[in-house]
Amino acid sequence: MSAPSEEDWNRTMKLVDSFYNRPEAEPFRVPVDWKAYGLTDYPHIIKHPMDLGTIKTRLKKKDHYQTLYQVNEDVRLVWRNCMTYNADGSDFYTLAKDLQEKWDKQYTALLKDCRMAAPAPPSKEDTTGKLSLQDRRNFAKSLFQISKEDLGRVLVELEQKCPQALKRNATEDEVEINVDNITAKVVEELNPLINNAKKKKAAKAPAKKAKAAPVK
Repeated sequence: MSAPSEEDWNRTMKLVDSFYNRPEAEPFRVPVDWKAYGLTDYPHIIKHPMDLGTIKTRLKKKDHYQTLYQVNEDVRLVWRNCMTYNADGSDFYTLAKDLQEKWDKQYTALLKDCRMAAPAPPSKEDTTGKLSLQDRRNFAKSLFQISKEDLGRVLVELEQKCPQALKRNATEDEVEINVDNITAKVVEELNPLINNAKKKKAAKAPAKKAKAAPVK
C-alpha cells in the first residue's frame, strides 16, 4: 500500500477540521478537564484520553501519523471514550454515537477519494456486550452469597477488567458496583470465581442437626 500523498493528508486535515468546527463537537475539542469537573473516576475508566484538538496538532506536525487509518483510530477513540464513560442513552452518549456515525460515513468517502481500502469493521472490543435484565439480577444476587473476602477479590477483578462498573464515594472508603455497566464478557470471566466462592461459603456453614427419631 502506497503512503498517503500530500493531497491525501490535506483532505484528512479538512475532514478533522470540519468535525472540530461543528457546534455540537465543542465538548470534544480539548482534553476532558476531569479535575475541574470533579470526575475523580475518569482516569480510572478512560485509560487513553483523546480529543480533536490533539489530533489536529498531531496532523500539523506531520510526524505522528504514518497512515490515514491511524487518524481514524484516534478520532473514533474520542467518541468511544465518551460512550464508555457516559451511560447509554445519556445526552453525551447519544451525541458521541451520532458524531461517530457521521465520521465513519465521511471517512469512508475520504478513503474512496484517496483510492484506499475501506477500514476494517470495528473490533468486538468496541462493543459493550449488554447483559439481559435477568443476568444482571442473577449477578447482583450472587454477590450477596459470597464472603467479604471473596467479594474483595471480585472488586479487584472488576477494577482491572471493568472499572466503569465501580463507583467510589468522595473519601473512597466505600465502593458501589453498578451492574448496568458490567459487560457480559466480564460476568462470564467472573462466574467461576463467584461460583467457587459460593461453594466455599456453603461448605463452611454449620450443618443442621438432624432430629433423632423417638425410640419405641
